[in-house]
Amino acid sequence: MEMDDANSASGMAVNDECKMRFLELKAKRSYRFIVFKIEENIQQVMVEKLGGPKEKYDDFSACLPHNECRYAVFDFDFTTDENVQKSKIFFIAWSPDTSRVRSKMLYASSKDRFRRELDGVQVELQATDASEMSIDIVKERAF
Repeated sequence: MEMDDANSASGMAVNDECKMRFLELKAKRSYRFIVFKIEENIQQVMVEKLGGPKEKYDDFSACLPHNECRYAVFDFDFTTDENVQKSKIFFIAWSPDTSRVRSKMLYASSKDRFRRELDGVQVELQATDASEMSIDIVKERAF
């Protein structure tokens, strides 16, 4: 049985839809953000939610559950000091303090491999509560 490059440490497979949707976000800007969830019963990372191009950062942060881990990517648009429009793709590892220990361990052990599947991420953030991924921190990390 061949596991699609599954990480031997965590045995986690990545559903093809994750890569397809990420490419659509990166190349076509079809989405503002994508939230990914590990389906523990099938040991696979799946797409949980797609945010439309008009959605804002607040819409995105509201999608992250208060007591469960998630991975997410967010396409952040900003204007530089020289008045140039730019965007950066953020990878966010969301691991709230209130989530189950087993879940935190699973997300932590699978993160690097999953992150490598998403070719084109420019900034990575780890957050255990909303203050660690506030819009101010995102802006600061974008520059």
